[in-house]
Amino acid sequence: MLTIKRIFLCLILIACQLTLVRNAYAQVVIDSKASPRCLKVGGKPMLMLGGELSNSAATCKADIDSVLPRMAALGLNTVLVPAQWDLIEPKEGQFDFSLIDETIDVARQNGLKIVFLWFGAWKNSMSCYAPLWFKRDTKRFPRATTEAGKPLEIASAFSENVFEADKRAFVSLLNHIAARDSKEHTVVMIQVENEIGMLESARDHSSLAEKAYHSGQWRKFLHVINIDKRDSRFVDEVFQAYYNARYVERLAIEGKKVLDVPFYVNAALNSRGRKPGEYPSAGPLAHLFPIWKSVAPHISLCAPDIYDTGFKGWVAQYATSNNILFVPESRCCVNSGVRALYTFGEHQAVGFSPFAIDQSPETDTWHVRKAYGLMRQLSDLFYKGACAGRLRTWGLLLSQGDKERIIFDGDKVLTCRHYFTLPWDPRATNGEPWQEGGAVVVRLADDEYLIAGSGVVVSFQTVEEKQQEESVSIGEDGFAVSDAGSKEKSVISRTFSGHRVGIGYVDEVSIDASGVMKYVRRENGDQNHQGRHARIPVGEYKLLHVKLYKY
Repeated sequence: MLTIKRIFLCLILIACQLTLVRNAYAQVVIDSKASPRCLKVGGKPMLMLGGELSNSAATCKADIDSVLPRMAALGLNTVLVPAQWDLIEPKEGQFDFSLIDETIDVARQNGLKIVFLWFGAWKNSMSCYAPLWFKRDTKRFPRATTEAGKPLEIASAFSENVFEADKRAFVSLLNHIAARDSKEHTVVMIQVENEIGMLESARDHSSLAEKAYHSGQWRKFLHVINIDKRDSRFVDEVFQAYYNARYVERLAIEGKKVLDVPFYVNAALNSRGRKPGEYPSAGPLAHLFPIWKSVAPHISLCAPDIYDTGFKGWVAQYATSNNILFVPESRCCVNSGVRALYTFGEHQAVGFSPFAIDQSPETDTWHVRKAYGLMRQLSDLFYKGACAGRLRTWGLLLSQGDKERIIFDGDKVLTCRHYFTLPWDPRATNGEPWQEGGAVVVRLADDEYLIAGSGVVVSFQTVEEKQQEESVSIGEDGFAVSDAGSKEKSVISRTFSGHRVGIGYVDEVSIDASGVMKYVRRENGDQNHQGRHARIPVGEYKLLHVKLYKY
């Protein structure tokens, strides 16, 4: 009887420890009811200023020890790191978490948070990160096939054996993280699989898949998704998406039993007019949200991996009422800094992350570092001010083909243009493509704004002034440009009525860790074109404080 009591007490203690771990990690949440919606760690909003490592950057301890301090020096606060099934379970049933431990330990030493990316059954659609023992046993772990019966290097999402093997490794990983990281909250999110999808075929045609196809459980979504039902490839994509989402949901349910952090999935986008099977079809794509959101409710958000043109259009598809924006992968380039600023300012994203930042040249990562430096200064203001209803934010992203944005804010109009629209910068006309300009614009009060960014020009008017705007071109010296060949030179003569907005001052400022704004220098005279605008040149990153007045 004494032995039974001891066993019973041990079981109670184990249950209590598991409850403590779950409660600790319950402090890492996506708060979808907050304004703005945000990631909270320990009850405090956290803006993820992230970067994703290249795929092989954390496959040995020496590399981890080298790369994570470099990421901290770049100004990141979060690093996205692959957790690779083949390295975690090299022999079936035998687990090695030494690289996971090293990542967590070195991240803590450098003040970094970690998002682990589960490279399990699928990575970029393929099953390349599954262990060799899994790959070799195609009878137990069957592959997806094309309609012609060609086997693909893609594990079948319809195989229970595939799921059980994937789940066992995934849950073991999360159990290990929970045991090691229950107090520090170094790990703040988990990506479930990577760019899950089908290539070469819009869906799996294996015998297991064919059985599911004819069961009809998925067909209800054909009525809620706008697809061309005459093209069987789009119908096939709906079918495959339903079962991909169901597979991921089952993993998430099991995973959250041991590690209750936000889980997300990422999507390789269906760009350039391709059709299902030509892009990684059936993943968490925006046009498939009705499936993914309905079938996989334990997934906190669907995230876009953006490498193609049209950045603003892609993020808009994922910043919706039922999906919080997070950009876990974006091409690392000279435009990454301003794209991050736009993403945070316009869509209140929870995070931004250029891909392979560890391999990118300093000419590119410099822009990320400078933009993240601005966002660190703004982050507390973002959350505290917005939650209190004291401020509003916008994002600017301007290019050679998208030079201007006009913002109407109450009785004021902000005309925001690319810096190269000014007539005196030779880089505007040297034949080179324009580097993008971008910024976060923050309204602090009716007559007060912050502009944080690079490569932008912002002028201010009243609505009535805008409506009576005169068409005249002003040169760098403030005099009218008299180019007879220009059509934009005639001044409209009429009686002006109403008020105008003037710039009281433009100050470059900084915001310290306690949230106090500190004066750096006054931007007057030539620097604000004699009171006509606030501007930040291309290649410079500044935080400007603009105070207005009416006359």
